[in-house]
Amino acid sequence: MSMRFSVLASGSTGNAFYIESGDERILVDAGLSGKKMEGLLDQVNIDPQSLSRILVTHEHSDHIKGLGIMARRYNLPIYANEKTWNAMEGQIGKLSIDQKFHFSMEETKTFGGLDVESFAVSHDAADPMFYTFHKDGKKIALVTDLGYVSERIKKTVEGADAYIFESNHDVSMLRMGRYPWNVKRRILGDSGHVSNEDCALALTDIISDQTKRIYLAHLSLDNNMKDLAHMSVKNVLEERGIKVGSHIELHDTDPQEATPIFEV
Repeated sequence: MSMRFSVLASGSTGNAFYIESGDERILVDAGLSGKKMEGLLDQVNIDPQSLSRILVTHEHSDHIKGLGIMARRYNLPIYANEKTWNAMEGQIGKLSIDQKFHFSMEETKTFGGLDVESFAVSHDAADPMFYTFHKDGKKIALVTDLGYVSERIKKTVEGADAYIFESNHDVSMLRMGRYPWNVKRRILGDSGHVSNEDCALALTDIISDQTKRIYLAHLSLDNNMKDLAHMSVKNVLEERGIKVGSHIELHDTDPQEATPIFEV
């Protein structure tokens, strides 16, 4: 039984990821309005009524804006760690007690034969964590919203078949841009976001012969461009002998358009 997934939305304005295996259909984050979330799912022909559950990475609004609406509308259980629950409960509205579940840091849970492993990241949220998904020797890694890629994270996500990996900003664009210095410092810091170059350098350490696809995710609308991110990452990978376009495909993501469903 394979895994199929789509990056429904990715960027500063909203994030959501969909993955399925068999009858298990999981949404990771719901960072857009309920109406927009339904529209994104429709783009990839997924009926929201068929969703099994929602996993949460952290409480920032671009990851939970539509969380409460989707959970109430489709009676979905939500999984998050304790500190994230405490941080987001006031933002997502009333939920019944049987919709609230804990997914602890560095834990693996199995949903319908799909193993989901959580891991900590460095980001300015209460207790942010992301996920790897495992099925029959295949692996998908979701890695965004982190200030740097630690050796521990590299070990956790290495050798995946597909990566959804943060390529948030071009450092020069950010430094010369309109943001106040305190915001620039936050983005550039260890609890901020990963740049195009740092994304590429991390990928060179973790991809393997098994890796087939890389999706560049969470691009800043103000401090990056798809073509620039794509070129920057491709250049670094190829400088280090990793051929892009044949064995490994490099894909863009979008804040309003879902990527086509891909099967691993």
